[in-house]
Amino acid sequence: MAPRLQLEKAAWRWAETVRPEEVSQEHIETAYRIWLEPCIRGVCRRNCKGNPNCLVGIGEHIWLGEIDENSFHNIDDPNCERRKKNSFVGLTNLGATCYVNTFLQVWFLNLELRQALYLCPSTCNDYMMGDGIQEEKDYEPQTICEHLQYLFALLQNSNRRYIDPSGFVKALGLDTGQQQDAQEFSKLFMSLLEDTLSKQKNPDVRNIVQQQFCGEYAYVTVCNQCGRESKLLSKFYELELNIQGHKQLTDCISEFLKEEKLEGDNRYFCENCQSKQNATRKIRLLSLPCTLNLQLMRFVFDRQTGHKKKLNTYIGFSEILDMEPYVEHKGGSYVYELSAVLIHRGVSAYSGHYIAHVKDPQSGEWYKFNDEDIEKMEGKKLQLGIEEDLAEPSKSQTRKPKCGKGTHCSRNAYMLVYRLQTQEKPTTAVQVPAFLQELVDRDNSKFEEWCIEMAEMRKQSVDKGKAKHEEVKELYQRLPAGAEPYEFVSLEWLQKWLDESTPTKPIDNHACLCSHDKLHPDKISIMKRISEYAADIFYSRYGGGPRLTVKALCKECVVERCRVLRLKSQLNEDYKTVNNLLKATVKGSDGFWVGKSSLRSWRQLALEQLDEQDGDVDQSNGKMNGNTLNKDESKEERKEEEEELNFNEDILCPHGELCISENERRLVSKEAWSKLQQYFPKAPEFPSYRECCSQCKILEREGEENEALHKMIANEQKTSLPNLFQDKNRPCLSNWPEETDVLYIVSQFFVEEWRKFVRKPTRCSPVSSVGNSALLCPHGGLMFTFASMTKEDSKLIALIWPSEWQMIQKLFVVDHVIKITRTEVGDANPSETQYISEPKLCPECREGLLCQQQRDLREYTQATIYVHKVVDNKKVMKDSAPELNVSSSETEEDKEEAKPDGEKDPDFNQIMHAFSVAPFDQNLSIDGKILSDDCATLGTLGVIPESVILLKADEPIADYAAMDDVMQVCMPEEGFKGTGLLGH
Repeated sequence: MAPRLQLEKAAWRWAETVRPEEVSQEHIETAYRIWLEPCIRGVCRRNCKGNPNCLVGIGEHIWLGEIDENSFHNIDDPNCERRKKNSFVGLTNLGATCYVNTFLQVWFLNLELRQALYLCPSTCNDYMMGDGIQEEKDYEPQTICEHLQYLFALLQNSNRRYIDPSGFVKALGLDTGQQQDAQEFSKLFMSLLEDTLSKQKNPDVRNIVQQQFCGEYAYVTVCNQCGRESKLLSKFYELELNIQGHKQLTDCISEFLKEEKLEGDNRYFCENCQSKQNATRKIRLLSLPCTLNLQLMRFVFDRQTGHKKKLNTYIGFSEILDMEPYVEHKGGSYVYELSAVLIHRGVSAYSGHYIAHVKDPQSGEWYKFNDEDIEKMEGKKLQLGIEEDLAEPSKSQTRKPKCGKGTHCSRNAYMLVYRLQTQEKPTTAVQVPAFLQELVDRDNSKFEEWCIEMAEMRKQSVDKGKAKHEEVKELYQRLPAGAEPYEFVSLEWLQKWLDESTPTKPIDNHACLCSHDKLHPDKISIMKRISEYAADIFYSRYGGGPRLTVKALCKECVVERCRVLRLKSQLNEDYKTVNNLLKATVKGSDGFWVGKSSLRSWRQLALEQLDEQDGDVDQSNGKMNGNTLNKDESKEERKEEEEELNFNEDILCPHGELCISENERRLVSKEAWSKLQQYFPKAPEFPSYRECCSQCKILEREGEENEALHKMIANEQKTSLPNLFQDKNRPCLSNWPEETDVLYIVSQFFVEEWRKFVRKPTRCSPVSSVGNSALLCPHGGLMFTFASMTKEDSKLIALIWPSEWQMIQKLFVVDHVIKITRTEVGDANPSETQYISEPKLCPECREGLLCQQQRDLREYTQATIYVHKVVDNKKVMKDSAPELNVSSSETEEDKEEAKPDGEKDPDFNQIMHAFSVAPFDQNLSIDGKILSDDCATLGTLGVIPESVILLKADEPIADYAAMDDVMQVCMPEEGFKGTGLLGH
């Protein structure tokens, strides 16, 4: 037995021998466990919840030992947010904007670009007033150039460890929660910046992007027949290098410039020869920029899956790159030195983290830029482009190749930035313009004010913690009550008083009160007995209540518990007595009726009822264990419990009298009933001479009469309409019977309901009328044509012989007569047969019905759609052809609502996996109609359940790569649609 249960049993052991009227103060204090010894700190390691005198392990250990001042607050040292000396400033990651942060740092360390941006005119003068900036107005950059200016100025001279680029990101309209293609972002932003700066008057500003990043190459095609050479000049801002199958950067550059043969179907049309000829094509580098951006094509499109994937192969690159062997015009200065390595950590193209290794152009030192964190890359051997992958075990990683001095290998570098090597190193720093420096100074002042405020808050928390420390040291020693006057306080409140992380609230003991507004005996396990001296200090400092002194011990609850325990003890004996009494035969009229179900479970019912009486006070004041109960819920729960616990109500009829079924009750002796009545004094009492409910007897007789009447009616109707009941010898419109020219129509629903009644007349109600109005429109016209009644609408109607119709009119009330008449028209032999309905067809309502049926077909919750692939204009049937389990063609509003399980949007990627056809190569059609509208629903496209969609796949272009090189089409990534990067 658990220690707490042992304590509870010991506290109430006396109640088995003491009558309720004999309960004394000593018994009461025993029930409240005041006799228990207090626990000793150091011996008792944890709090004894069953012992109100145990004050060990309630949180005092935090305060009684040596105290660290830092534990008194949760405020970090504001100086940790201060920029360290001779270090760079980081950028906050706004969610998934690490790719933006890396490029901002690389561009910031391009001194020429930074200087040119500082020279751009600014609207900051509008915010100037006199000699300074208006204090009440925050500076808001208006253009992309102004955002970059302000960011660069903060990165250069801010006192903060990192700054927030949200203004810049918001100006571009980027989604901070979605990671985008970093390489595409670089291209689009450079294009936007170049377009923005092209409007500047200063040529050093206007041409900075071309001067720094723009080079030129030519596509050269040479005819093998006549030797004619044609050139197509093109500018570039980065070289996109394929890395598949290569290990060194120089191999990637060589492949980019290699000669390609144009032969066979790919021959070149020579204008000089005026015919297609074999030819060669290659790229010639004409000029190189000061900053050479080399894009390593790690993110490639996988035609098998239709998605991008990342190539995690190692590529070697050197710190010094000589580009002279690759340019057409020799003799110039083409030696470049590495200035930045942009890295993507992660094995997937759709997730991961972007960081950058960048070289300080002034000191020549390398730094690792990782959002807010920036660290100098030190060590005997510099390792550029090396970062551990995210979410990939180290065992699965490819072994890194060995690298010589001045060379590096990386499986994560996706862009290398090289700077043209010069003899002169920049010695003077780029100067921040005065108007920008004033903005930076203003931000630095705000930061210093914040640091002072945080330091003051830390100091206040420490002072408050020290005062609390002294209070706890003083009071904890005086908490034990001993023999002196005592009070009870909630254990939860004591724990919160000792909890340094939460402010102390007023004492609240209401959760521990019984229905008499005193301390409930069962709540003693969550209370602690403390000295009156400590209680006086607590209530004077923190307030609250009610105060629970020795007078708060509830005698009424203890007496009631004593009574219940005695009854529980007596229950076992009474159970045996009642069982013995039930074995005796009841003679005469001295017995009482008791429900058989109640007799089987009376002991359990009595025990539960006693437990309920004992626990009634637990819900006093509308609270239980300190949690407020909903009054309506509490009443409903109590009502349900009372219905379950009511004894002998299983033989009550709906009218509150003795039920008429003797199978549900039995007769017990007067002695047995007296014993049962002690536990269930409110139980309904039925002496053996009590008559059963008179109303129930009347209803029983009426029910028997109704059943007999229903059987008679069903037998009469079955005899009158035998063929209709057995569904034999039924007429058919498509094969009109020769023996009659007239057939009548009723609703099939009427026939089915009537057959149910005839089969089971005691369980179903009689059918009294024929409701043919369901087959007519509001104008009284028929809703079905003769042709439709022979086919799809035949399930809705039943044809009736004229003889049957006469009988139906006698047996039932008919609201509308519907009949079909066959007539012969014309003098020809054979004559033409016509079928005329009464009432006649309503064309307008018939058309509306057909439209509604079509709409119903297109509004389904779940259906199967088949897909067949067409090859050479022939359908391909194979096991892998998918059956698309699709959901309804709902509207846009419906799509936003949560769908229940089993309803899923169509996943046409199943087509890709079944036929190995990527989504962009899929041509889908149904009944000759091309399905090209991605925004349309299945219903509007005419796709109904069991439809067959035809798939025709586009074949890949053989010289796709060559076409891409020649045309240089740069399609923006889907993710940048709607952003400022495409707005220009």
